[in-house]
Amino acid sequence: MKRKQSGMTLMSFLMVLAVVGFAAYIAMRLFPMYQEYYAVKSSMKGLANEAGVADMDPARIHELFFRRLDINYATNIKPSHVKIERMEGGWNMKVAYEVRRPLVGNLDVVGNFAAEQAMTRRGAE
Repeated sequence: MKRKQSGMTLMSFLMVLAVVGFAAYIAMRLFPMYQEYYAVKSSMKGLANEAGVADMDPARIHELFFRRLDINYATNIKPSHVKIERMEGGWNMKVAYEVRRPLVGNLDVVGNFAAEQAMTRRGAE
């Protein structure tokens, strides 16, 4: 009695490999964008936890924020992307920016990112 073999053919294996490879390529192109967004969020959160940030001048907050971004190698955020507004008890920082990365040929991937953080921590009183 003969048993019928089952499994993937070479052609189906190559097709699955191509799909997985394309997905990995897309992930490699998108990962740096989201890594930078995480750096922005963590920089904002770290700055919000700094003592006396609610009493700082907006220019000083701006300077400290960009120092933190330099440490994290976040290069797509420009000073025009950062807005610092007065709120009750401190400041509210908003960062909104767009990242465009080439994908394949003339196709680009565009990511729009926005983050907001309240800066209300007072220094030791």
